[in-house]
Amino acid sequence: MGTVSRSGARVARVGAGCLLLVGLVACARRSPEERAYVETLVHQRAAKDTEMQSASGPLLDAQRRRFQGLAYYRPRLDLVFDVPLEPSARADTVRFITSQNTYDTFVRLGVFRFDYRGRPHALALFQSVDNGSLFLPFTDLTSGDTTYGAGRYLNPDPLQDGHYRLDFNLAYNPYCAYNARWICPIAPPENHLDFRVEAGERNFPYKEG
Repeated sequence: MGTVSRSGARVARVGAGCLLLVGLVACARRSPEERAYVETLVHQRAAKDTEMQSASGPLLDAQRRRFQGLAYYRPRLDLVFDVPLEPSARADTVRFITSQNTYDTFVRLGVFRFDYRGRPHALALFQSVDNGSLFLPFTDLTSGDTTYGAGRYLNPDPLQDGHYRLDFNLAYNPYCAYNARWICPIAPPENHLDFRVEAGERNFPYKEG
């Protein structure tokens, strides 16, 4: 997606291990699978901090000097969904406005439908015309509050039989959330969730113009 990319702001700082996650239920109360999931998430976030600090990362030099790590919500196992993709009747081409008032073109592939706390929700999945990558931008009731106002992104993981995993713990900011040199598509209104998705990356505290 060219200038589109990843990551957050401030709550639980992630250390190297499950017990260092502020606000988590004690690891001993989790199943081995849940502990393994949280530990993997911790390592992924630490690796991303390293990526952010590199000279090839998205930050300006002044930001890298101040950078002390991205910030995230605590892991939420109730915000991981394995859902089928309902293919679109036809492959509609759509244009998303970007953070620099340009346009990027995508194809609408279909819709994911899932229930959360007894209510149905839906998110459309798109594919970039430029490079063929899957693209799922969304906003929710945290957008413009504790998360980036123009929305966050998900990279749905293909499973089997047309199903995908939507893991909101992996929701990340586009690079334009960090500084204005980046251009990224803004989440469309159809992908607004009317609840607070308190999972994944939060606001970025070191933004510069």
